[in-house]
Amino acid sequence: MVRIFWFQISNIAECQCAWIALLSRVLAAAVLFSFSMALAEGIGLTPKVIAWVEDKYGSSARDKVSEWQELIARHQGKDDMQLLRLVNDFFNQVPFYSDEQIWDKEDYWATPVEMLSIDGADCEDYSIAKYFTLREMGVPVDKLRITYVKAIELNQAHMVLAYYSRPGAEPLVLDNLIDRIVPASRRRDLKPVYSFNGEGLWLAKSRGMGKRVGTSKRISLWEDLTARMANEGKQ
Repeated sequence: MVRIFWFQISNIAECQCAWIALLSRVLAAAVLFSFSMALAEGIGLTPKVIAWVEDKYGSSARDKVSEWQELIARHQGKDDMQLLRLVNDFFNQVPFYSDEQIWDKEDYWATPVEMLSIDGADCEDYSIAKYFTLREMGVPVDKLRITYVKAIELNQAHMVLAYYSRPGAEPLVLDNLIDRIVPASRRRDLKPVYSFNGEGLWLAKSRGMGKRVGTSKRISLWEDLTARMANEGKQ
């Protein structure tokens, strides 16, 4: 019996031209900001940030962000599977809207605070919010990867969060398209392209966890996102 691995792109040339263009655009080499990754990985929901949210977005936004803060505080340190379900369910309640509808931009990666305050998100925002929340709740960075995929049935780019229980394990997929968290082998509707986290960037390949090709600082949208997170409440 042939085991099917999720990361099955044996040759990057197999990707359609549109996907090569997407990858080239997102992997822009320019680094716009320089700051500590430890700072970037932290959420930092201080009273000052909560007050800033209320002032900028209103009391409803403050309540949503406070609920997020309570989720983190109440469940921090629980076993990984409990945390995955709690975080996936929490963020999947947020309505889906495209970046054009929310931000009037073709591609914008919202911070979790922005996502909850606006009460709207696209696929990148769900994955990013789940990633940072799970990190804050104690899930190690090497178990999590934000993963760009092609949603085959929708014929468009999509983003999910992958969780690895151990190096080389088949990942579980957290996705806003479905609420169930399932092994990647059951998501035949998704074709992975590349993945990243706060420590690295990987191209998908036929086996294992992919080929590391650099750090996540090669992704300019990620740099912009983490810079905005670090500045929230300081304006």
